[in-house]
Amino acid sequence: MLIPTYNEAENLPVAVHGVRSAVPAVDVVVLDDASPDGTGQIADALAAEDPHVHVLHRAGKEGLGAAYLAGFHWALEHGYDAVVEMDADGSHRPEHLPALLAAAEHADAVIGSRWVPGGKVVNWPLHRKALSVGGNLYVKVLLGMPVNDATAGFRVYRADALRRMGLEDVASQGYCFQTDLTWRAVRSGLTVVEVPITFVEREVGASKMSRDIMTESLRRITGWGVRHRARQVRELTRRPERWHEL
Repeated sequence: MLIPTYNEAENLPVAVHGVRSAVPAVDVVVLDDASPDGTGQIADALAAEDPHVHVLHRAGKEGLGAAYLAGFHWALEHGYDAVVEMDADGSHRPEHLPALLAAAEHADAVIGSRWVPGGKVVNWPLHRKALSVGGNLYVKVLLGMPVNDATAGFRVYRADALRRMGLEDVASQGYCFQTDLTWRAVRSGLTVVEVPITFVEREVGASKMSRDIMTESLRRITGWGVRHRARQVRELTRRPERWHEL
């Protein structure tokens, strides 16, 4: 279980204890980006109390993607067969973990989805829901990707899947990282399934979402879509009998 943190001193103990209670066999790795509020020291204290908790102290705030990539490499080096992503802010509920892990027994990647039947969001205003639904629809149509919640951050990857996804050239940061990895999984021919979850807006601390993060996501996703469509056109030019697939 990888939990990236930056200024989550109040939320981190709740998240870690929740995970350890929900699935006692899971090891937790806190990826702290040198939080000035003391989150790293709190993580160290949790690790001192529980051998299933580990901490990776990073030099500074480098973004969600860089933190997760460091965590993936650590997990692969230590021989884990599956890696879970989870936010520290309370929006991802540990009680959904058993269902996600069960689905990973038969899938390469499992996404805890807000936008499939049974999924829902709590404490979001209507405009925030519309933005998320619209953004995911844009991704789905532009990339032709059969995923309803490509931006979701509560997910499981099998270790073998991570090795096949070409992580060495991932440059995405922020929440675009999640869409990037979903796209890589689909393009790699991996089995991706969605499990409904209830997403609850954080109650403590400040959201890391910003206009810059959203701009980066839109720019990158649009670029991927344009290149994907261009590849389709080149392929269909060679095989005109398949134009109906465009």
